[in-house]
Amino acid sequence: MTEYGKTLRATATPIPGLTVWQLPVHGDNRGWFKENWQRAKMVAAGMPDFGPVQNNVSFNDAVGTTRGIHAEPWDKFVSVATGRIFGAWVDLRAGPTFGTVFTIELDPSRAIFVPRGVGNSFQTLEPNTAYTYLVNDHYTPGIDYPSVNPADDALAIDWPIPLERAELSAKDRAQPNLGQVSPVAPRKTLVLGAGGQLGRALLRAYADTPHVEFADRSDLDVTSGDVESARPWRDYDMIINAAAYTAVDAAESAEGRVAAWAANVTAVTALARVATAHRITVVHVSSDYVYDGTSSRPYLESDAFAPLGVYGQTKAAGDRIVETVARHYIVRTSWVIGDGRNFVRTMLSLAARGVAPSVVDDQFGRLTFTTELARAIRHLTETRAPYGTYNVTGSGPVTSWADIARRTFAVAGYDPDRVRAVSTAEYFASATAPVAARPANSALDLGKIEATGFVPGDADEMLVTFVQAATRATHGAPG
Repeated sequence: MTEYGKTLRATATPIPGLTVWQLPVHGDNRGWFKENWQRAKMVAAGMPDFGPVQNNVSFNDAVGTTRGIHAEPWDKFVSVATGRIFGAWVDLRAGPTFGTVFTIELDPSRAIFVPRGVGNSFQTLEPNTAYTYLVNDHYTPGIDYPSVNPADDALAIDWPIPLERAELSAKDRAQPNLGQVSPVAPRKTLVLGAGGQLGRALLRAYADTPHVEFADRSDLDVTSGDVESARPWRDYDMIINAAAYTAVDAAESAEGRVAAWAANVTAVTALARVATAHRITVVHVSSDYVYDGTSSRPYLESDAFAPLGVYGQTKAAGDRIVETVARHYIVRTSWVIGDGRNFVRTMLSLAARGVAPSVVDDQFGRLTFTTELARAIRHLTETRAPYGTYNVTGSGPVTSWADIARRTFAVAGYDPDRVRAVSTAEYFASATAPVAARPANSALDLGKIEATGFVPGDADEMLVTFVQAATRATHGAPG
């Protein structure tokens, strides 16, 4: 019998993500009323904001009508409008809970949220039962998804009405047993910019994760205008955008300005559209160049943008676009060091060749190694940290570029006094090509990401490790 007056509440089950929902039903002499789906209240109570797009109703005349067990490629919220059902759910997702079964009776006062990949089935316990479900993808004929035989002894489902006496379709009676079912793979993650410094670090960070795909611009050009058809996006759960135009000075030229806006704004807009349409989480990498560097303290994620040049303007615009995506992480960083050409490798090369470099001493910040960025991205997404913007750099003292150059020389066994400290104005005084203005203060406050349980590595310790490894790789001898 339907119970009245209970409060909205969720209860976990042995199947991860499968939650039973107690629904408030209000009754009087006329009948009853309930809010079957109330987004604001349910999300506040812990329901995933799964974005339903289609509402289906299954009306069943007879007691014992049995449907399922099917694991369609979408999430669903199942409830009963009238009557009563015995529901059975089987986890068909790859992983340690594959094959786990959960059963419960549903009436109008009890509903259940079923995540993608969990097989869903029911048996009616009263005549004229109306079973309803919200789903977050449109049904398309020909979609392939696993089903399992409801009579499989391995499942040991105690159907109230034995299946030999139940109303069951011939198709459901012919479904394979659990041992013949291929588990549902997780929705995929797509890493863009796979050939860049961060892309290569992400490739190593996700080496143990087969559902992560990597693409460079030759695989997927997000400025091409056909991004919507570039992938079967219903199969993807996350896009990590490690692609960007980063030639800060070249962006000040006519050609560079066009290229920077295309990669950092137009492409990001296309990704945002895809992510919004398909409920995909976007991870986007931002830059200290969105600030003018005049702050007397490390920058907070909430500080106002004030970019000094074209590159900074495009990164700021890209950030604002990504913020429109419901599920987003913006990882703001500075002074990135990874595989390929970078400041530390340049200093090592100059040191080995006997050059005494001039390095600016009026720009301040912290180095960020791509391994740290990749680790932070995986931490934020796997711990399901609140969506939003997070600063990510190495930890430790704020230093100048000249300080880092001297430290690099010293660790590699060269005389650090060979590094000559100069002002930014002096360094670029003889430049003949356009030069972008640099923020004087690039230090970023790390409190927000630390509050999620992430402990940033010490920038100096990582620099020492990087220099020692690079020195061994090149067999350079101190000069």
